[in-house]
Amino acid sequence: MKRTIFGAAAALVLAASAPCAHAQSFINVLTGGTSGVYYPLGVAIGKIYGDKIPNVKTQVQATKASVENLILLQQGRGEIAFTLGDSLKAAWDGDEEAGFKNKLDKLRTIGAIYPNYIQIVATAESGIKTLADLKGKSLSVGAPKSGTELNSRAILAAAGMTYKDLGKVEYLPFAESVDLMKNRQLGATLQSAGLGVASLKDLSTSAPITVVSVPKETVDKIGPPFISAIIPANTYTGQDKDVPTAAVVNYLVTSSAVSDDLAYQMTKLVYESLPELANAHAAGKEIKLETAASGSPVPLHPGAIRYYKEKGLIK
Repeated sequence: MKRTIFGAAAALVLAASAPCAHAQSFINVLTGGTSGVYYPLGVAIGKIYGDKIPNVKTQVQATKASVENLILLQQGRGEIAFTLGDSLKAAWDGDEEAGFKNKLDKLRTIGAIYPNYIQIVATAESGIKTLADLKGKSLSVGAPKSGTELNSRAILAAAGMTYKDLGKVEYLPFAESVDLMKNRQLGATLQSAGLGVASLKDLSTSAPITVVSVPKETVDKIGPPFISAIIPANTYTGQDKDVPTAAVVNYLVTSSAVSDDLAYQMTKLVYESLPELANAHAAGKEIKLETAASGSPVPLHPGAIRYYKEKGLIK
């Protein structure tokens, strides 16, 4: 009799606890290559969410960055992702040339974060000092159909060039590009990332480099979402002068499938944990709450809107 009563009680306990288990949320943070900026910031965000959102399990996934991230969000294979603003617009428009066969209509913005700087770096021995000098030389333009590669096409077009004008085109992530440059198998790399990206820091401490300027008139030919920017002197070893370039704003994006409550918490914790993000990478210092709700080519998630209304950023 006691065994029967005990068994029934245990069954009731299990039944009562079952809904709690099902209530656990999962957040997959989609980033980029491990040598870029998205990844360390994504790791920091994953930890913040895991520590501060009850009943949440987090995972940080290294990817080919913007384009792949947005496709994964549309497919329901991620809850939050990093992306470049031009890739986000292309996804919303269904730009097939940019890698989107259809309009990705489930995308919703969490907020604007830091600008990506177009950083064209050549080995000193390559003789590449200007955009025009890239003609006939080898250049790594980023992983195929990545946000960096889309940026490469835009910059070269504004400078009056295409890939056909280059001596050789490599479609490689940041770290692999730098490895080829160290081995004298590649003249230059274009990397679209936050300032102080690990791959270029590594390269600049290994060999003499030249940071190639993207003049304002070239940036103006492209237009929004590209803006003129400066890579400050001493960002990389051997770079003793400010270098003009282009920049594009990055965004954190989610999906319409993510609940309003979860999107609210994800938004709130990003913009109320800025010191932790600044510690994760120098680019985190450029994330500002004041500009978080502006400029996105995709609608804000209702959960994000709720947070921005609380902060007075949206009426």
